[in-house]
Amino acid sequence: MRLVNHERNAMDLRTTPVHLGLGSRATPVEGFTWDPEVLQAYGAAVAADGAEGRMVMIFDGDRLGDHWESHPAGDELVVCLSGSVTVTRDVDGVPDRVLLGPGEATINPAGVWHVVDMEGPTSILAITATLGTDHRPRTDTRPTERVGTPSPEEAP
Repeated sequence: MRLVNHERNAMDLRTTPVHLGLGSRATPVEGFTWDPEVLQAYGAAVAADGAEGRMVMIFDGDRLGDHWESHPAGDELVVCLSGSVTVTRDVDGVPDRVLLGPGEATINPAGVWHVVDMEGPTSILAITATLGTDHRPRTDTRPTERVGTPSPEEAP
C-alpha cells in the first residue's frame, strides 16, 4: 500500500480508493486491500489528517452486508450509483432504514452503527471518515461484539 502523489491516469475507485486529506489533498491509495496489515499501514500514513481525513471508494455487490460499522470521527456519505441499496441504522435500538435508488444518497451520522444491503447488482460510492472505524459481525438486526480493524492510534 502506498499513497500516490499527482496521479494523472484514470483509476478505478473499486480497487484504488482516494484519500481526501488536509489542505484539500486528494491522494490515490495504491495497493489497498481490506487486509488488517494494509489497513494499519493506511491508518498510519494518513494519521496526520486526523478526523478530517476521508476515504472515497466504490463498492459493487448484490447481497446483504455481513457486518455493522460505525465511524466515530465523522459522518459518512453513501451514494447509490446503480441498482438498489438499503442502509439500516441502529438508532437507540430501533432500526432506521433508508432505501436508495440510482443517484440517491444518505448520510450516516458519526458514531451511528449501520449496515448496507445491496438488492441485486448494485454499485455505491462511499465517502467515509475512517479514523477509528469499528466493525461488528452481523448476527441479527443489532450490533454485537467488536471484531473491528485498528484505528490509526492503535497502529504501530
